[in-house]
Amino acid sequence: MYAPYFITYMLAGLILSVLVFLWALRAGQFRDQKRARFLPLDEGAEGQPVVVSRMNRIQGYVILGLACAGLLAMGITLGYSILTAR
Repeated sequence: MYAPYFITYMLAGLILSVLVFLWALRAGQFRDQKRARFLPLDEGAEGQPVVVSRMNRIQGYVILGLACAGLLAMGITLGYSILTAR
């Protein structure tokens, strides 16, 4: 009864996670692993303060909007499945 909704939800999450992983591979997020493993041990890692540009703020708002849209879609799907299950 609820299975199609949960399967759809899980497939959507799987597809999105694979897309994000492929994007990270293309952007080179995992390229320098030797440097990354020593970053927690580096005491002089503090640099100058980061200036937040307008584009970074817009990206933050877009990500927040996408997260809210995903939660809303999940709520609508679960609400619909609960209300139509009789």
